Amino acid sequence: EQAEEAAFLKLQELQREEEERRCPSLRSIPRFYERKAAPLDESTSLRPRVLREARSRLLQRKSSKELLDEEDLHAILAQLKAHARRVPGRVDSEVEVIDYQSFCKIRKELSKRGERFKQYFLPSTFLKFPRDFSGCIAIVPFFTFVVRKVNLRQTRVQLSYYDALGCGYLREKDMENFIFEMIPTLPQLNSLQEEFYPFYVFTAVRKFFFFLDAKRTGRVWIRDLLSSQILPELYELRQEQSLGAAAESNWFSMQSALKVYGAYLYLDLDQNGMLSKAELSRFGSGMLTDVFIDRVFEEYQTYRDAETGEREMDYKTFLDFVLAMENKSTPQAIQYFWKLLDIHHTGCIDGFVINYFFRAIRRVLHSKSPDIASVDDVKDEIFDMVKSNKPGVITMEDLIRCRQGGVVLSMLFDAAAFWLYDNR
Repeated sequence: EQAEEAAFLKLQELQREEEERRCPSLRSIPRFYERKAAPLDESTSLRPRVLREARSRLLQRKSSKELLDEEDLHAILAQLKAHARRVPGRVDSEVEVIDYQSFCKIRKELSKRGERFKQYFLPSTFLKFPRDFSGCIAIVPFFTFVVRKVNLRQTRVQLSYYDALGCGYLREKDMENFIFEMIPTLPQLNSLQEEFYPFYVFTAVRKFFFFLDAKRTGRVWIRDLLSSQILPELYELRQEQSLGAAAESNWFSMQSALKVYGAYLYLDLDQNGMLSKAELSRFGSGMLTDVFIDRVFEEYQTYRDAETGEREMDYKTFLDFVLAMENKSTPQAIQYFWKLLDIHHTGCIDGFVINYFFRAIRRVLHSKSPDIASVDDVKDEIFDMVKSNKPGVITMEDLIRCRQGGVVLSMLFDAAAFWLYDNR
């Protein structure tokens, strides 16, 4: 490493001398402006390929020198067991504990195997855990903490391999590569047919971007991936045993992915691979209002059919729609629906907007039940539920804060959901 650093510094010095020779003023005035480089073609340019290779080698070096493997974890557990003791007179005397002196001895013993162990045996780490009257900590919570830390760091390195730009985030195609290469390693997906892989990848990736890319920048930061609950949901598929009933609620399970894709095929009556307004209106209970469907097609990405000229929705846009419908109470779903509600683009809605959407609900329900709540009653009830900061208007922040945002949205978009709410 020192030889590499010396060689790099020598090259830097030669480059600086060459620049000063071409432009003598650089000896007294440092360069403060660099012309922005033209975007490079990653497939043909040498520079991005060299950067990727360098980053890959760095990650391999970090993996070998800083990350613990399974053998290392067994060594930690063996040392903890060897230095553990039971506190006499305690009700839970079966709990094994260690004091700080033993903690330091373990660190010294493990340091003989490598410096990578020291990061887990710092004084600050010991103080994170509750101590008994003799100043001891239980070894099980401590070892669980170490395992979680190791898993987190391994995941961080694994995700960094797919960070093609080395900027700390994954683009959609980076995330697709990550999911695609993970499929063969997940026992729960063993029976997934290879022809379905692309659709499974689209389905899985959309959840990450729907919840972690709120501003729709086309990138997800690795730090957000590590702190979210979405990645652990994906890693549940590593289990050898069947998930059973839990598979239905896991977005990444084979059953869930096939269910979503099956719903898309069911709605696609003309089998052209896209959904029109009429086809999307059959979603769920089939009682979504025409006003709501129109707004979805107005605000979100659609494609014009060459023959009919009608706007149609592709599978990726449909996945965002499904995620929003299934998670109405989350801030991300409320943000998704807010674009539909805010018809005047003013950042707030009032009684007129509520009336606009609820009249469509009344039209759907009128043929089924003549006894429908009046617009004024529903408007008053919504304002009572939301308790907005400014009387007479509701903002997106009000909907999120009141914790009733999902119910309010269902009342304005879905006639079946409103009928169930009104007859609860």
